[in-house]
Amino acid sequence: MVLAQNVKNYRTMLRYSQEKLAEKSGLSVQTIKDIEGNRRWVSDNTLTKLAKALKTAEFQLLLPEKYNTEQKYQPTNLKALVKLKKTLKTFMDAQFESTLNDLQR
Repeated sequence: MVLAQNVKNYRTMLRYSQEKLAEKSGLSVQTIKDIEGNRRWVSDNTLTKLAKALKTAEFQLLLPEKYNTEQKYQPTNLKALVKLKKTLKTFMDAQFESTLNDLQR
């Protein structure tokens, strides 16, 4: 859900249609629709394409909204990086568990 919402938010901020994002990223319009509709998880290559097209870093697309701002993240010390790593791990674990639960239904 976080990835889907972030892709849509960044796309909206850039005033891109789904078609424009598909063109900029080299992905299909259906792929963009599936990602924003939370019907598809992405590979690392797809995440990189999206981030580049949306003019942000890959990890920004994976952060929950409360950790994500319109400004790019600029770590100033090791503590900030460690906190980010823990946040990402917690988020990814939750996403993984949610996906597993969905698949088992």
